[in-house]
Amino acid sequence: MTAGTTVQAPDGTEVVLGEIGTRVLLENSRVRVWEVSLAPGEAQAWHLHHNPYVVLCLATSPCHMDWLDGSPARQLSETIGGSVYRPVSPVHMLTNDGDSPYLNRLVELLDLGEEAGGTPYEVAPGVAQESGFEEDGEIPTKTVVDEADVRVQHVTLGAGESLTWRTGAYPALVVDLDLGSPTVTYLNPGESHTLPAKTSQTSGFNLVELLYYSA
Repeated sequence: MTAGTTVQAPDGTEVVLGEIGTRVLLENSRVRVWEVSLAPGEAQAWHLHHNPYVVLCLATSPCHMDWLDGSPARQLSETIGGSVYRPVSPVHMLTNDGDSPYLNRLVELLDLGEEAGGTPYEVAPGVAQESGFEEDGEIPTKTVVDEADVRVQHVTLGAGESLTWRTGAYPALVVDLDLGSPTVTYLNPGESHTLPAKTSQTSGFNLVELLYYSA
């Protein structure tokens, strides 16, 4: 069931499904990245996920999730830089209950849904299995999701600092959490990306590794 499909609630009410996000920021054969933006008091349309997905929080506000089947609402309390990995789920909608804007990046894992059974990642000879930073020394990272399918790390840099991160034998995304210049960069196995220096400390970056084809 896609956006525009009409479904029926338990009480017989007909509901037209909407999109799962505000706009698509990036899409290829592996992932589709949405922006979900809700002003205070605003709610998403009812929608359905066809792919497992990762949620990355950029701006937080108290929210709740309603389910079309009448299941109890789920209260959400997220932190900036935090992340959650979710499987496909019944039709639902998200409402911003707070006084602040809510903003996230939602990464659909197409290989595990719409494109299941597709080709594995092509890894060039000599690419290291594990990802890592090119700089020496301890890097201020925190693992916020560690699942068999996906790993998400959060890294915060001080003003003027810059680091270069290299993927391992699987693709990854670098999500800039700076509201002044929020970008999403997709990396193939073995590629590197330099986390840009900022004039002041920001909310940092999320590094999203797609592990489901890793050896």
